Amino acid sequence: MAEAKESEDANVASRVGIIDMIAHDPKTDEAVLVMNEPQSWNGSPEQLVALQERFNAYVSFLLDGELAEWDPNLAQKRARIEVRCAHMPDAQTLDLLAKIHDQLEHQEIKVEVVVKQNGL
Repeated sequence: MAEAKESEDANVASRVGIIDMIAHDPKTDEAVLVMNEPQSWNGSPEQLVALQERFNAYVSFLLDGELAEWDPNLAQKRARIEVRCAHMPDAQTLDLLAKIHDQLEHQEIKVEVVVKQNGL
């Protein structure tokens, strides 16, 4: 079982600098950056650090002008980071997500977590 946990932690860490999808949500007129998280959550320090680093990359993309370079029109919109999980996050991960949500609210970046039990 420890091997599976290490494998999942390594999978999250290997995706740190990757933005899974960038889109425009016409219903809310927001720029949406999607973060797919297919692994089960175990609350390990490695997994939490990797999740924080992924958020840092997403926020950097939004705030440091990379989105504006990629799509100037989309960069004019309000932003949302949508975390799509295949499994319900554990308590430690939910706590971290709540802290990230509160911090990014000050930057006017929404954070939403969507759990889809049947895959992403």
